[in-house]
Amino acid sequence: MLKFILEFQLEKPQMPLEFDRLMVSFLKGASRNYSEDMFERLYDKSKSVIKTYTYSMYLPGARFMKETVELSENRFRMFFSDADMGQMVHWFNAFNLFRFKTYPMNNNSMKLVSIRTQNRKEIEDSEIVVRMQSPLIARRHNAEDNKDTYYTYDNTEFSDVLRENAQTFLDKLNINISTEGFQVIPIKGRKVVTNCFGRKVDGNIGIYKICGCPELLNVMYQAGSGVRRSEGHGKWEIIM
Repeated sequence: MLKFILEFQLEKPQMPLEFDRLMVSFLKGASRNYSEDMFERLYDKSKSVIKTYTYSMYLPGARFMKETVELSENRFRMFFSDADMGQMVHWFNAFNLFRFKTYPMNNNSMKLVSIRTQNRKEIEDSEIVVRMQSPLIARRHNAEDNKDTYYTYDNTEFSDVLRENAQTFLDKLNINISTEGFQVIPIKGRKVVTNCFGRKVDGNIGIYKICGCPELLNVMYQAGSGVRRSEGHGKWEIIM
């Protein structure tokens, strides 16, 4: 398994407050620049496409202002992984083709300047301890009234909702892996309010124990957990 570490250079040391929009736009631009087929496969607006990738960000010295995130340096990093290894190869090619291209944003610009790959050891245990690298979003959708309910780590239904999210992910991708015994148990959880394309929703960071079959844990390791994963949520790293 692999993880990509992407280094970006900024014209000015700041990012838009809703940088999730910016990074999704960048991913769309990189995929389209590489292959129209890849772009349509991932971002076809005529159907709901479940993504198998996730990412997190490192924003040095980040200070969150009213409309921007002020940084202490003219750079930032993205940590990217995908449960589909074939697609991971395509992403590497797409990122490589997009290197050194100036990507505009409001009163600023950025460019991808380096791509590093890092090997990840496959999970063999049925219990691991992880640290959230981006906010974990647990959501239950009510089809009758089309309303979403978001759950935080201190809610008794938190782990059940994350199991439902995992099951939905597997079902929509026709992946036959059992979610029996899947649990996400807070060790040192913390609630945060995170931006999701203009909406503020409850998210969760901190340290958690995740239980489940190793096959499922490996998929979640690469694809992320919860919902809104492809918008920079639910990515974690193993600490024990």
